This record gives sequence, C-alpha cells and structure tokens, in this order.
Amino acid sequence: LQPTLAHAAAASPFYQQQWAAFGINYQSIQTTTDLAQLPFTTKQDLQHQNEAFLCVPREQIVDYVTTSGTMGQPVIIALTEGDLQRLAWNEQQAFEIAGLTHRDTLLIATTLDRRFMAGLAYWLGARALGAAAVRVGPGAAALHWDTIARIQPTAIVGVPSFLLHLLEYAQAHEIDFQGSSLQKAICIGEPIRRANGSWSNLGQRLQAWDLDFYSTYASTEMSTAFTECEAGQGGHHNPTLVVVEVLNDQDQPVGEGELGEVVITTLHVEAMPLIRYRTGDLCRAYRTPCTCGRTSLRLGPVEGRKGQQIKYKGTTFYPPALYDLLQGIEAIQGFVVEVWSNALGTDEVRLNIHAPRPPAHLEQQIQERCRGQLRVVPEIQLIDAQQLQALQFPAGRRKPVRFLDDRTRKF
Repeated sequence: LQPTLAHAAAASPFYQQQWAAFGINYQSIQTTTDLAQLPFTTKQDLQHQNEAFLCVPREQIVDYVTTSGTMGQPVIIALTEGDLQRLAWNEQQAFEIAGLTHRDTLLIATTLDRRFMAGLAYWLGARALGAAAVRVGPGAAALHWDTIARIQPTAIVGVPSFLLHLLEYAQAHEIDFQGSSLQKAICIGEPIRRANGSWSNLGQRLQAWDLDFYSTYASTEMSTAFTECEAGQGGHHNPTLVVVEVLNDQDQPVGEGELGEVVITTLHVEAMPLIRYRTGDLCRAYRTPCTCGRTSLRLGPVEGRKGQQIKYKGTTFYPPALYDLLQGIEAIQGFVVEVWSNALGTDEVRLNIHAPRPPAHLEQQIQERCRGQLRVVPEIQLIDAQQLQALQFPAGRRKPVRFLDDRTRKF
C-alpha cells in the first residue's frame, strides 16, 4: 500500500492536487485502516479529470481500455506492460480458484476488441495459467457449438444470459449439450446467485446444463476479479492486488454479511492507480473463513448500485430485483427497465418486455410475480425485437443496457 501511495503522490496530478487541498501527508498512512483519513475518488472524478490520473509518460502505455459506461460516460483506462502482467496474474489466480489448470482449454465467449478489458484479461489469464484459449467472442450460437464439437474445450467464460442462449439453442436444435466436453462455466457481468447464496432465477435456469458454475465480480477500474470457489460462498478477495473497504451510508465499515458500497484501492498498478475509489456497487462482506480453507474477505453478488435505488409507491428496491424476477419467465427473451420522475417528483417504472411468442397470460404472470416479490406492479409494455435493440444499444454503448435511469426527465 505504501509504495502505491508514494507513486500516486509523486506522479498523479489528480492526487497531488486533491491531497494538497485536504492537507494530507500520505506518509501518515501506515495501515489499511488509516485509509479512512483519505478522501474518496469517484466515478465523476475519473470522467471529468481522466488524464489527471495518468502516472506514466504516454510512451510507456501499451494498451487502452474503457469501462462499459453503465453509470454514465465510459472512462478510459491506460495500462503499461506491468499492468498487463498484473492483469494476467489476477486472472490466473481467479481461474485457479475455480479449479482450472494448465490442462484445460478455455472457450472465451466475450469480446477481445472494442476496448473491452474482460476478454483481454481472460486471454492473458489463460496464457499465464498455461491453458489453451479459444477466442470465439459473443457470436452466433451455431459457431460456439461447432467450436465445442471441433476443439473440445473443457471450460467456458461468458455472460450468464448468453450461456442460457447457448443452452436454449442446443435444446431447440437437438444438440447433445450434456455430452459435450464442457465441464465448468465462469460467469461474468451478471449475478447467478442471490444474497443468501441460492441460485437466482437465471442461475436456476442454467442448472439444466450439467456444468459447474462459478460466479465472479470485477470491474475495469480495479483490474481485479473476485471469483467463487467450489463452495459458492462469495467471490474471494486477492489482498495482494487491491485493498477493499465495504462501507455503509455513514462511510463506516459494515458488519459480517451486511450490505455496503465496495470501495477499492488498487495495488501494483502503474499507469492509473486509484485510491479509495467508490465503485457504487452494493455487496455483502463476509470475513469468516470459507469452507474451502481460504481466509480472505469474500464479496456476495452485486445487489444494486448507489444512485440506482428505486422508490416506487412506497416500496424501495434496486433494479437487480426486477432482473431476477423477469429472468425467471421463459417466454421473455429480453427486457429493459425504465425509470423516470413524474410531475410530483416521485419515481415511475416501466418494464419494456420482448417476448417473441407471448402467452396470453404473460402480463398477468409478470404482475403476479411483481406483487409477490416486490409488493408493487410497474407499468408493463410489450415491445418487438427492433424496439428492444434500440433501447439496449443506444449510440456508443458496448454492452446491452438493462436499466434506463431518466429521472431528470418529466412526463
């Protein structure tokens, strides 16, 4: 931690200015607990002062990635050769937690282009592990099943909803998915478990495929992954790569199993180290030893994002509660949750649903599930595939949008 702080103090225009404004002497930080003396770094800081975070000359940068833009304008992150080596070691460790070895062949079902860090990380991690990598990306299901038949990969990494698409394609085309070479699935970008460790609706639907599923949590900014072991009791923290704080609304550490915002300080990052960066992700922290024998902190699934809380007709919830509800209905192939402010300044919620062959009772089924799980029923709007595409992929977005927060707009 101390070399990280010294590097930021010597080379980061942002932290030089911030710490001078607060009268901070970084040398007084002797323990990770002392980090509470430092101010936070926010997503807005990264968006508005991006270049001020750069700590190396431009000629030392070997790669650029950007965040997905889930919480606003995508952020550019620069990486040095050392940062890429750190990223590779991080993913090697993550794969080992999930039980992968150099004998595995990994099918990478995420893109390596479009400045996307995740696909790059998995490819580098597979190389560091000594495993073979098959770079297919999130393309057509037919290509994936052809690749699986030809190359016989033993593991796949991808977004759970895409893995469900592969499963349903195999079922519809009478492909022997249970007899394939795949044994493990590393799931990224979407939780497949609930806060209590049980499978989410999406996770339950994936159980039709006889694979070992491992959930992960990561972000471009931290260049670090929290990956489940075989116990499925939360993603394991690698303390050599990042310092983690999980804080409540009063910015105090949460207790065991309590929900809080994940705040990270990156270690061993050369180009753009981040000190006390507020991720906005709300997770539960578990500090008791895992049954696998590891003793580091574990993080539960992301249950929401700060600033995305919905208050609707007296009930408070986060968008993932709606995602889980909708993912349990097989007729629904896509959706976008839309929130805006009405004339009274309170939240309005619309569920934009795409179901190619909607059963007659679909809206009633959604309403009943909303009443049972949320106690309120948002507006429901059925949309076609073209409308879904327009909502999910507005200009400049790399990942599909599931939540449109337009609470500055009035209707």
